[in-house]
Amino acid sequence: MTISPDGTAFDIIGPKGAPVIVLIHGLGLTRQTWSQHVPSLAERYRVLTYDLCGHGESALPSIPPSLAVLTNQLHSLMDYLEIDTAALVGFSLGGMINRKFAMTHPDRTSALIILNSPHERASDAQLQVEQRARDTADGGPSATIGATLERWFTSDFLINNTKIVAWVRNTVMSNNHQNYADHRFVLAAGVTELIRPSPPICHPTLIMTCENDTGSTPVMSHSIASEIQGAKTIIIPHLQHLGLLEQPGLFTQPISAFLNAHFDPQET
Repeated sequence: MTISPDGTAFDIIGPKGAPVIVLIHGLGLTRQTWSQHVPSLAERYRVLTYDLCGHGESALPSIPPSLAVLTNQLHSLMDYLEIDTAALVGFSLGGMINRKFAMTHPDRTSALIILNSPHERASDAQLQVEQRARDTADGGPSATIGATLERWFTSDFLINNTKIVAWVRNTVMSNNHQNYADHRFVLAAGVTELIRPSPPICHPTLIMTCENDTGSTPVMSHSIASEIQGAKTIIIPHLQHLGLLEQPGLFTQPISAFLNAHFDPQET
């Protein structure tokens, strides 16, 4: 683990000179979210993982977080590491950050992979998300952690995979309360900056979510794809929001196939 001059904790592994992919985690989690995905991806790619502002081992932001602040964090990290372009893989809030980055810095983005990420919500759903954000601000992550885990994992996984569930619970609970609440407001309100982007996003794009993800629904994924020419959509059956931890192979395989086809058209 290394810390950049502006306080971002990161790891980077894989062959030097290989195409770079950046893995961006979601709200309340850390770069360890990708621990089951990095080994296979790093066989062929230079893989960068990092902690969002105030998450994990990264410093708290000096100003309230926003999609602009989180985009600037990634931009600064890429500059520090002298990375000209990268394929950006974002989960949930990370899938909002990578879209905002592609809109703001299209020349630094080679491809997008958007995982379980929200998009335009119906008015009642928007009110629910905003209320959960307010609940978090009032009571910290513990105010909603039980309901959060039930939304993120299937019931069988909650019962039978206590080690991973405990890691997620402990990681979320260890967050600075105000920073977590601030990022949850970004998750709630930031989608309005991403709807029908103008100018449009034109990068090769893969969008994935899970059949039973109630916060980042298949309808949302198809909607994101409809706004990005040529985007591909994959819906993983049965799983919920954290399907990439329940069955990581169902994500790593199509991500690798998409990247291989993008970086080497001779491969499928």
